[in-house]
Amino acid sequence: MRRSVPLLLALSSVIVVLDFMSKRWVSAHLAFEQPIELLGPFVRLTYTRNSGVAFGLGAGTSFPFYIFSIVAAGAILYLFLRSRVHGLTRQLALALILGGALGNLIDRVRFGEVVDFIQIGTDRWYWPVFNVADAAVSVGVVLFALTWSRHSESRTDAGDMPPEGPTPEHAEDSNAGPAGAGAERGGTAGPIPGGGAGGSLS
Repeated sequence: MRRSVPLLLALSSVIVVLDFMSKRWVSAHLAFEQPIELLGPFVRLTYTRNSGVAFGLGAGTSFPFYIFSIVAAGAILYLFLRSRVHGLTRQLALALILGGALGNLIDRVRFGEVVDFIQIGTDRWYWPVFNVADAAVSVGVVLFALTWSRHSESRTDAGDMPPEGPTPEHAEDSNAGPAGAGAERGGTAGPIPGGGAGGSLS
């Protein structure tokens, strides 16, 4: 399948819009408020700010994490423009990653932090709070990894198949002809007619 830049731009734009609108709503209605339970205590909406990368990793450091978003977006655009992305699943995966990277990049440029609000878990254990952009990047990475592993397995299976046609040994046997086959089966050579060098020539 050839590249599909419109697919990349369309899906990544949807992710960016959903991420932006959800963060805007959360900032307006949940900032400094109690969490809202969607599925009991298992899925909740809660307002937090994250200065690190996805799921709060690296929070509290002064590292410019926006560099990761810029590099990821640039690499994905380069791959699409150079027709290096083959297969619909891979294109969808990279579009999700691009949309998520741009969504968080917008937050970092505007606030220096990222708004997170989705919390999953129980009273004893909760997954780090994340947002729509983080979810899109995670799903995109998993999809891309699955397609990459299937591609590697298919190439390995193809490389293990024996080549078509006769093997070199069989080819030599077939080219040897009746004389060659007889030489292999006959063992030692028989007597020369006439008794050899010491025999009669008559």
